[in-house]
Amino acid sequence: MLIRTGFDIRFETEVAVPMLALLNVRPERQSDLRTPEVVSSSPDVPMRQFIDPFGNVCSRFTVPPGGIALHTDFVIEDSGEPDPVAPDAQQHPLEDLPYDVLQYLMSSRYCEVSLLADEAWSVAQDKKSGWERVQALVDAAHERIEFDYMKASSERTARSAFDERFGVCRDFAHLAITLCRAINVPARYCTGYLGDIGIEPIDAPMDFSAWFEAYLGGKWYSFDARHNCPRIARIVMARGRDATDAAITTSFGAAKLVHFHVHTDEVASTDLSRPPSETALQQQAVTATSIGS
Repeated sequence: MLIRTGFDIRFETEVAVPMLALLNVRPERQSDLRTPEVVSSSPDVPMRQFIDPFGNVCSRFTVPPGGIALHTDFVIEDSGEPDPVAPDAQQHPLEDLPYDVLQYLMSSRYCEVSLLADEAWSVAQDKKSGWERVQALVDAAHERIEFDYMKASSERTARSAFDERFGVCRDFAHLAITLCRAINVPARYCTGYLGDIGIEPIDAPMDFSAWFEAYLGGKWYSFDARHNCPRIARIVMARGRDATDAAITTSFGAAKLVHFHVHTDEVASTDLSRPPSETALQQQAVTATSIGS
């Protein structure tokens, strides 16, 4: 299938503000692009790109006084298959884990593993090691938190989400990641595009989405504690230990987000030259580090 996606974002600033942005699809997906993925800015500012320590495409630029608008619109090909489900995938003994995977067992800014160890084992202890345990923890996170877009907070951690019992999709992901790490299953945070493809349309503004991946049976598998069902057409933009590593934008100074549109729609090959429909563009003001859908 072909998916047309992109965004329009605008920040206001009073002074020049350096910024990092993870606004491109991951290198692994760039071979699937069917039209160029170019992030443009207004006013036009120099952008330098590099691959960060987590393998994400990172743009580095300075927002001029007054602000900046960022835009992209592109088409990417996707298999159209839902997230893989592998009930027989096994948990690895710690001594057998690859070196680069070990970091995804540790506590991080939003994932305080030691503070949720008892809660994790109370859920997992009677479950079969591997996929069954991870799914049980995802179920627990899904049932624990009530989605509330208006209560998004860049300060909320996995422990506070567990205690407060509400949050947005990044909070679902952080809680599930922390529970998995507490039982020694490596888990990493993901963010990107996830449209209403293959499901009934959701009557809510489109946003970037957050989910996580667990390392089982020598592979990384996608899990989604908010929706808690396999989904079609996840387009990964960034991965990391938590939302700190995978923030869509990180500003080194005051930058107010004043405009935010994301669109993600399945299209036919004959539609590639058409602009995205107005109905596909939903406006929602959010904090730059808050992932809500």
